[in-house]
Amino acid sequence: MKKIIRLSLQASVLLMTCLTLQAQSERVGFVRIDYIVSQMPASKQVESQLNVQQTQAETELKRLQKEFDEKYASYQKTGAQLSESVRKDRETELQNLQTRIQEFSRSAQESLQKKYGQLMSPVLSKVQLAIDSVAKQNGYRFILNSPSNGSSNILYASEENNITDLVIKRLGITPVPSEPASATSTKSPLLPKSTVPTKKK
Repeated sequence: MKKIIRLSLQASVLLMTCLTLQAQSERVGFVRIDYIVSQMPASKQVESQLNVQQTQAETELKRLQKEFDEKYASYQKTGAQLSESVRKDRETELQNLQTRIQEFSRSAQESLQKKYGQLMSPVLSKVQLAIDSVAKQNGYRFILNSPSNGSSNILYASEENNITDLVIKRLGITPVPSEPASATSTKSPLLPKSTVPTKKK
C-alpha cells in the first residue's frame, strides 16, 4: 500500500511539473503598439511630412471649391437671362468642376494613405524587431497587441505580462506624454455640397 501511495505521489509531482513546464512554454504577453509608435521620434517626422502633403491638398481643394462657388453664384444670378444653349454649357461646366473636385479629394486621400504606409513601414518594422527581441529574452511564445483605445479582443490580461515598457526601453526611448489627435490619421478633405443644377430636358 505504501508503495502504491508513493508511486501516486511521484506521479502527481511529475504531472504538476509537466503542467508547469507547459504553462511556461506557452507564456503569452501583450503590448500596446500604438502607444509605442506614438513615443517614437520617427513617428513625429512622419506626422510632419503628412501634414505638409495634407495642407497642400486642402489648399488646392479650397481653391477649386472657391472657383465652383463663384461660378455657381454667377449662374444663379444670370441663369434666367441666358439662352438655352449657353445655360446648358454653364450647367455642364459646373457639373464637370464638381466631378473634378470629388476626384481630386478622393485621389488626395488615397495618396495620403499610401504615403502613410510607406513612411510607417520602417517604423513598424523596427518596433517588431524590438518586440521579437524582448519576447525571446523573456520566454514568451506569443505576444498579442492590445491597443490603448480599448479596441482589443483581449478581455483580460495581467499587467505583469505587459511588455510595452520593455519594448520602449529596448528601442532606447524615454516615454513622454502622448499628444492628442495625431495628423497621421489623414482625415478626408470635405467634399463640396451637391449644388449643381439639374439640366433641363
